[in-house]
Amino acid sequence: MTAPHHILLLFVDGLGIGEPDEGCNPCCQPGLNYFNHSLAQTFPRSLKGGGIALGLDACLGLPGLPQSTTGQTALLTGVNSAKEIGRHLNGFPNQALREILARSSLLATVKKRGYDAAFLNSFRPPFFDYDPQDILRFLSVTTVSNLYADLPFFNLDDLAAERSVYQDLTGEALVADGFDVPLFSVEKAGEIIGRRSGDFHFTLFEYFQTDRAGHSRDLGRARQEVKKLELFLETVLAHVDLDHTLVLLTSDHGNIENVCVKGHTTNPAMTLLFGCCARETAARLSSILDVAPAILHWLPERSLKT
Repeated sequence: MTAPHHILLLFVDGLGIGEPDEGCNPCCQPGLNYFNHSLAQTFPRSLKGGGIALGLDACLGLPGLPQSTTGQTALLTGVNSAKEIGRHLNGFPNQALREILARSSLLATVKKRGYDAAFLNSFRPPFFDYDPQDILRFLSVTTVSNLYADLPFFNLDDLAAERSVYQDLTGEALVADGFDVPLFSVEKAGEIIGRRSGDFHFTLFEYFQTDRAGHSRDLGRARQEVKKLELFLETVLAHVDLDHTLVLLTSDHGNIENVCVKGHTTNPAMTLLFGCCARETAARLSSILDVAPAILHWLPERSLKT
């Protein structure tokens, strides 16, 4: 079997598979082709364009609601970070989690194995005003992962040159804060991420407005976020060579799929796969702990490749 030439991991914060309740679950709205899943359905499910959908256990074997920091660390390392520290953790990674990321993050491991990797989110100027080591306690899991992998961070010049995309896709948040940057349509953001994924063996892009919309408990806002995500993914797929690229979209825990409850959920993390080796990869997945090993399966040590 021919391995993917490129792997694109789209990490979407707070996206689970929820109950088939249109009054609480924005994924039950009409007109969706990729995110129209509920617990009433049987998984894995086939998707438009040859994709496949499934749900991954995000609870990490511990009681309580899954949280972003331990969930993301588990997702990006394959290490059960919640069990390592004895609890689910929200906010920023503590020292124990940073040590796990330093040893085992996807970005660092891919690089060590001799492949090109990139984290395609744009960063605002204040980030570059500090020595990252001085602000480690306030950096996200993905940021810490990129830092420990010693990979470059993309700035607003990169955004203007269409080499990276801001976390809200369009850059509207940057303009609202007074930054002189071009505004992208959602389609343009998808085009950039899809095209740029062909420049590296492994690319990561993070989108967390879904989690914020879930916490807002505003169904209208949540529906708009899911529609936005649908358009983004559709455009990404249109600008990727799916014969040679694996696209994997997944999450760290549930949230937006039930705006009728406060906080996160224990629902399965929605996971969508497209392109090269999608079904073979899906067969390796049952928990968010399986995502990193499944990706690394296709990126063996360079010295071991024949």
